[in-house]
Amino acid sequence: MSYAVKEIFKTLQGEGAHAGRPAVFCRFSGCNLACTFCDTDYAGIDGTDGGRYEMAGDLVAAIERSWQAPPAHRFVVLTGGEPLLQADAMLVDLLHARGFEVAVETNGTLDAPPGIDWICVSPKSRDGLRLRKGNELKLVYPQAEVPPEAFADFAFERFSLQPMDGPALSENTARAVAYCLANPQWQLSLQTHKSLGIR
Repeated sequence: MSYAVKEIFKTLQGEGAHAGRPAVFCRFSGCNLACTFCDTDYAGIDGTDGGRYEMAGDLVAAIERSWQAPPAHRFVVLTGGEPLLQADAMLVDLLHARGFEVAVETNGTLDAPPGIDWICVSPKSRDGLRLRKGNELKLVYPQAEVPPEAFADFAFERFSLQPMDGPALSENTARAVAYCLANPQWQLSLQTHKSLGIR
């Protein structure tokens, strides 16, 4: 299997439970949804270290080159677009063999390969959602058709509410704060990378 990758880069994880943690992001090209509020460019293979990787080992080597630090605490985030259109068990196994903890950020509409260490689901609809358990459910808020209470009984360790970016960010943040205060199952997730001016 070949892998179409938009970009590979090292930064600090900006949101969710791992915010602030050094990570290599491997952003796969393509998505199976078309969300009007998506803030990520996942089209094409023209980003930093983007391209078509013909073998899993080639992609792992590119991710490893991006780490540029001692081998301890290696962490990679498979993201997109929708990473589970391409990420497979062979890729996960090879990343583990090179000492990486593997996280995935997915819309939850596809099954995940075995062995992923951290599964973060960011649902855009309850319909078609296949991943109903994992480590973190991170809901962009508000979404008129997708209220947080629709997911309250899912089997996740952490429930994160992330204010929707855009012109109404301040209002959305205030609404998310109020919802978390009234529903302590949920924790606020902010996009700290945007306020820090990093990728």
